[in-house]
Amino acid sequence: MSQTHGRIEVICGSMFSGKTDELIRRLRRAVIARQKVQVFKPQIDHRYGLEKVTSHAGNDFDALPVTNSAQILNLIESDTTVVGIDEAQFFDDGIIQLATELAQRNYRVIIAGLDQDFRGQPFGPMPILLSLAEQVDKLQAICMICGEAASRTQRLVNGKPAKYDEPIVIVGASEMYEARCRIHHEVPRD
Repeated sequence: MSQTHGRIEVICGSMFSGKTDELIRRLRRAVIARQKVQVFKPQIDHRYGLEKVTSHAGNDFDALPVTNSAQILNLIESDTTVVGIDEAQFFDDGIIQLATELAQRNYRVIIAGLDQDFRGQPFGPMPILLSLAEQVDKLQAICMICGEAASRTQRLVNGKPAKYDEPIVIVGASEMYEARCRIHHEVPRD
């Protein structure tokens, strides 16, 4: 598939909704189409290894860990046409300008990340990335309480919902988080 115009695609949703699996699926299709792909992730996400993006289902793709968005531009190789970015909510706001600039320069930019933090609030640069994207796919998980579609990420502390004033960024997986629907998502304020 030859591409003549740059674009931004955003894959978002709660934890356990399949965001990274969908990112990897798109990246693999680009590789099959003989497009040069580079993938970046925030260095703070080292849950499954530093130089891979890995889904909770165990699928993975090679990635370069970076400490901030400015590093990405310097690492893009001249023959790259597709740039993947995982866990975009952890990046600084410079990721917005970077994605826009890359799309203007005819790159296909595929971004995956949480659209909401554990409190159910917009997370980091994601709201602006969602508004700038040509394509947005919001995935849902399964609520761990009722089995309905889940769009929220519930943080747990000792098995109970985390309080509103807890730190927003704590990297973890199923031991600290679960998917919840709107009705069963709890964020105590006291």
